Amino acid sequence: MKYSKATNYALHTMLFLVAASSDKPVGVAQLAEKQGVSPTYLSKILTKLVKAGLIESASGANGGYRVKRKKEEISFLDIIHAIEGTASLFDCSLNHPAECLIQKVMVEAEQKMEQHLLNQKIVELAAKITVDS
Repeated sequence: MKYSKATNYALHTMLFLVAASSDKPVGVAQLAEKQGVSPTYLSKILTKLVKAGLIESASGANGGYRVKRKKEEISFLDIIHAIEGTASLFDCSLNHPAECLIQKVMVEAEQKMEQHLLNQKIVELAAKITVDS
């Protein structure tokens, strides 16, 4: 199973913002430089995180992004859904008269994975790193 690069950048961005644990906004340039990605590309990802209510943007000379929701509540799954959406990863394209047994197994596996990602909070990882990591 593979997630997009955008999800990878979103997870790392959220980890950085949570670890920064400051109400002072962090600029897109700093976030992009930290990950070696273009600020323009990262801005698109940040927009999705804002729309999902995970972070908020502050404009102006000292503007940037900061965590909006309670850090303890933000799960990996929240971040993944903000970028990838909530559609199932597997969709059986065969025409079956009854429920597809293959899809049933795949959906069960996906639900178990999602439960694990829901239980994994980004703040737990942030506690293990320093902002300079």
